[in-house]
Amino acid sequence: MTSVLSKQTWIWTTLGLVLTRLSYCSGSGPDIAKYFGTKGRYEEVNPHLLQDLLSVNRSVLKAPLTDGCVPVQLTAVIRHGSRFPTVKNIRRIRELSELVLKEASSSEEWMEEIRRWEMWYSDDMDGKLVEKGREDHRYLAKRLSILFPSLLSEENLERGRIWFQTSSKHRCVDSIEAFQQGLYEHWGVEEVRYHHKVNDELMRFFEHCRGYVEGVENNRTALVEVEKFKGGEEMEEVRRRMAERLGLPLHRITADLAEAAFFLCSYEFSIRSVSSPWCFLFDDADAKVLEYKSDLKQYWKRSHGHVINGRSSCPLFHHVFSRLDQNLDQAGRLSRSSEAASILVGHAETLLPLLSLLGLYKDQAPPTARNYHSQHGRSFRSGQIVPYAANLLFVLYDCHQGPRLQLLLNESPVRFPGLEEDAPLYRDVRDKYRDLLDGCDFHKECEVKSSRGPNTEL
Repeated sequence: MTSVLSKQTWIWTTLGLVLTRLSYCSGSGPDIAKYFGTKGRYEEVNPHLLQDLLSVNRSVLKAPLTDGCVPVQLTAVIRHGSRFPTVKNIRRIRELSELVLKEASSSEEWMEEIRRWEMWYSDDMDGKLVEKGREDHRYLAKRLSILFPSLLSEENLERGRIWFQTSSKHRCVDSIEAFQQGLYEHWGVEEVRYHHKVNDELMRFFEHCRGYVEGVENNRTALVEVEKFKGGEEMEEVRRRMAERLGLPLHRITADLAEAAFFLCSYEFSIRSVSSPWCFLFDDADAKVLEYKSDLKQYWKRSHGHVINGRSSCPLFHHVFSRLDQNLDQAGRLSRSSEAASILVGHAETLLPLLSLLGLYKDQAPPTARNYHSQHGRSFRSGQIVPYAANLLFVLYDCHQGPRLQLLLNESPVRFPGLEEDAPLYRDVRDKYRDLLDGCDFHKECEVKSSRGPNTEL
């Protein structure tokens, strides 16, 4: 079967590489960037920002014009900005670089560029925020200030009506400081005074959920679909093509090294904005396979693959709705709130479980090791959902008919599953999630139970 696939894919491989290299020559970056998954730039989701980082489309605010709606509260859950590789990936990149320099025999012109490439990543970089990541958050803050001028205002900050909370990880702390710096720059204030609280129980809830840690994080069987795909036919083809391009025996290119080269291509682009010669090792077909492998991991480790993945985010779910509820009186009408905005900075591992709990991006058929070819139209694509600086916005409006709530992901409207309006009445949203609001007890959910294993509902 492999030999048949080899013959069929040779022409597509050659054509794909030619097209990829043309994209480098044009200066637009690698075409495969759209497949970088959680290591992708925010601009791949919002390409208009490449022309203007302050571009804001006010039409994304979807509260009915006839209902006299005014935004009164914003809760933003945001992933940290672009970062260096973790030490695990840095060591894999180093291993890959040393292997290629010593053993690769390819005579391709781009191979000389790879040989000239110097390993510049060091272990002490370990996931730290890069300057591009600071820019991600500075400009996100400015755009949100333009979109919500009455909420993200200097007056509200001075009155203590804007709250900032973050994960303890340095990349998150640096991101929330960059966000605050962006606000001050937007307001034209030179002196930046940082106001934020570290709260890992809220932003790294997954670490505190025993059921998740034991049932998924430390359970080898929880990611069996990922392991099957890693050793499957599609990944073998990626390894074979990469080995052929480098002039190496197939056994020298493991699945981990193939992924390391793909990650290196993504890091060089997201950190340095360069089209790395390492990207020449992959065509469009390869990139789709590697994206799928990454999506499988995110799905089964952080999203709908296991019930406990979403349930572990109960603390964050309740926090968001408690901030919204404090704007209402006992009759459900808007009352004066002490909080205009809540800015929460965490990780992809923070956002994906919450999105899962809300019922978003759940395809009819779950991705598995066996159905890659039927999953090309899936909605669960981690690079579109949680790129660097991904943000989930809850916007509460005061309207004539009653409070309304709108959800935006990465500055684009997203509907609550099962509700017909972009900004439904808040009471309808609460009815939708009544069972979770009345339950979803973190301590009960995170007890170690066999029922918190695979999501049998899939």
